[in-house]
Amino acid sequence: MSNIHCLVDIQAKLAECPRWDEKTNSLYFVDIDSYQLCRFNLTTETLETRQFDEEIGCFSLTESGGFIAAFRSGVYTSVNFTGRLSLYWAADYDQKTTRFNDGRCDFNGRFLAGTMYSPKDAFKGALHQFSNGRNTLLDQSAWTSNGLAFSPDGKTMYYSDTPNHIVYTFDYDMESGQVSNKKVFIEFPRGLGRPDGAAVDTDGNYWSALYAGQRVVKISPEGKILEEYPVPAIYPTMVAFGGPEMKTLFVTTCRSAHTEEELITYPNAGGIFAIETSSTGLIESRFKK
Repeated sequence: MSNIHCLVDIQAKLAECPRWDEKTNSLYFVDIDSYQLCRFNLTTETLETRQFDEEIGCFSLTESGGFIAAFRSGVYTSVNFTGRLSLYWAADYDQKTTRFNDGRCDFNGRFLAGTMYSPKDAFKGALHQFSNGRNTLLDQSAWTSNGLAFSPDGKTMYYSDTPNHIVYTFDYDMESGQVSNKKVFIEFPRGLGRPDGAAVDTDGNYWSALYAGQRVVKISPEGKILEEYPVPAIYPTMVAFGGPEMKTLFVTTCRSAHTEEELITYPNAGGIFAIETSSTGLIESRFKK
């Protein structure tokens, strides 16, 4: 049984993309539907929020101390938490139907970010890679891009399509950034939760938040579910390892999808939860340029 508690009772509409900053003992995350980037300092227990004019789907911290973020209108960088946004790449898709969702950096500091296609009548969700000012399209066959993560050796890339209940693996060439050999890693049965955001531990296990599944699952590199961790919210959205020993699993959740009756049972839905584990997570890679 996991030891879980609500770390930040922020009641976010759609909290996503938890990101541990080992340099400042802080947890970053976004509230996509509130257009916010948040930063919670675990030492001082203080929360800072930055408001934007559109959805921020995902972000990565940069080596220089700022961040790169994928918004509905494109990808932007900032030199620090409050700095001016600078356009890195302007969206070339229909912004009425498509926005960025899940993403992170690979071990060489490239920023990967996937889009979601809201009508869900065609597989138009795409996975983009940003590096040295260029955009490379890695895959375009999903409804909702999610679950992006890398094996500890960087040779396997995980990528899920949440509405289709499938997590895929690709062979990933860390030197070139190219992907190949797409395969189904695990497919979840309907009605028991859908694979959302994820993280990988130092043993290579893939940890997935099951949206509408009220739990996080730990999956072996061979695709076998090893453990399940219940979450006091119906809609967990993503996980990230952090804390002083990288053993705390932070879990973001969605509040807006709950009914009023469900919120009576799950009053902390939309909060950020912390689970103490025996596993150790990987330090998050930062964006280079």
